[in-house]
Amino acid sequence: MNAQSHRTAPSRHSAAVVGLAVILTAAAVLDAAPARADNKRLNAGVVSNVYTLQRQAGCTGDLTVSPQLRLAAEWHTDDVLNNRSLDGDIGTDGTSPQDRARAAGYPGRVAETVAINPALAISGIELINQWYYNPDYLAIMRNCAYTQIGVWSENTLDRTVVVAVYGSKEA
Repeated sequence: MNAQSHRTAPSRHSAAVVGLAVILTAAAVLDAAPARADNKRLNAGVVSNVYTLQRQAGCTGDLTVSPQLRLAAEWHTDDVLNNRSLDGDIGTDGTSPQDRARAAGYPGRVAETVAINPALAISGIELINQWYYNPDYLAIMRNCAYTQIGVWSENTLDRTVVVAVYGSKEA
């Protein structure tokens, strides 16, 4: 073995090991179940922004987070994320926002806003802008009768879904 071939042998071996590591890592990533992101900050930002819009509309009451409405929002978020034919309020099983809220244990009247972004993430600004410039959604967010809210969001590599369910204790 001459000096030249001795120097290149470790390089070929290192390249083979690195190549194998890249292939194994890629296979593990592609085979892994999608991770659930912690979107608490985004969800809390939605609540804060809706509260601000309600204040600007003259609302004087508090906006509180309802676990039942959050559960209804979670159910619909998962449904929309996993069923790309959905793009609004009706679920794959035909349920409405009111149906899901009732099933989650919420007795009052509800409305819902849905955002679908064709990317890994959505910023709070993008989200509120999307809803703000939709007249129906803006009316829901500014409605002083909605004193409770539940927000849920989920992501995949190519899609983010955010659902907010607004509740009024009055039936």
